[in-house]
Amino acid sequence: MEQEILNSYSRLNSLNVSRETYLDFELFISMIIEKNKEINIISQETAKNEVIRERHIIDSAQIIDFVDLNSNIVTDLGTGGGMPGIIIAIMLKNMKKNLKIHLYEKSHHKSAFLREVSRKLKLKTEIFQENVFDLKKLKTGSIMSRAFKPMPIVLDLVYENFSIYKNLIFFMGKNGKKIFENSLKEWDLEYVEKKSLTNEDSFLLNIKKIKKKIKKTKCKLFLL
Repeated sequence: MEQEILNSYSRLNSLNVSRETYLDFELFISMIIEKNKEINIISQETAKNEVIRERHIIDSAQIIDFVDLNSNIVTDLGTGGGMPGIIIAIMLKNMKKNLKIHLYEKSHHKSAFLREVSRKLKLKTEIFQENVFDLKKLKTGSIMSRAFKPMPIVLDLVYENFSIYKNLIFFMGKNGKKIFENSLKEWDLEYVEKKSLTNEDSFLLNIKKIKKKIKKTKCKLFLL
């Protein structure tokens, strides 16, 4: 691999990512660009090697320290083109970790692409072409949510549809602070916050406990 390409991944140096992992990342990028000529795996404006590395690969990979490695399953809600699910699957493969990534994606074409990627890269994944909102009593270790649904909807989904989970990893964008503050009015959350490696206005949340706040109702006193 060219040194210039390796240098483009320098933000991941603290994560001790292997050379084999970077090679798999590059193969995944080439598959995205090729498939993007047929269907929109990602937007056409971002379908360039350097943009995919920064916006999708590095952005997804930075959550690896939040992933619970002692579980059997990691779940990606609405994975789209495989970010972060495929990225984490690549990293776990090269870390020799025996976890399976469950990828939920309603699109037939994207699901087929994810299966093709998983076969070619020998990833331990299972792709569900289903609407995760229709499923109940789901069990998993870590749950990942990146560019899927607004935070209040994801919190409600995890609370109502997952009977067992370890943590929820949530990617927050530039308006994330306000959204998070509003969410804390409705939910009691035990969480760790981490600054994003790819955008100074973004951050990551590792949420370990989710509990709905009990709404206080005002009692009216009626005099007889």
